[in-house]
Amino acid sequence: MNPDILIAPLILFMIFVAPIWIIMHYRSKKQINQGLSEEEYKTLNQLIAQADRMAHRIETLEKILDVESPEWRNKHEPQR
Repeated sequence: MNPDILIAPLILFMIFVAPIWIIMHYRSKKQINQGLSEEEYKTLNQLIAQADRMAHRIETLEKILDVESPEWRNKHEPQR
């Protein structure tokens, strides 16, 4: 194989692709190091609060079911 054939693609890669690749790499590293934005932090806190409310509701429903139908857990467990 003639090495002269590889020179042109290699030069094009070094001029166009490599610099863009390096810029995008360090831009993504910078975004990762910055942490969460203000909007992302607010959304995360909302999701945490929503998950806590859902967990509390599930516990309440399980307590109600335990009183009204004590065998409900045995009925809905997967068969092994």
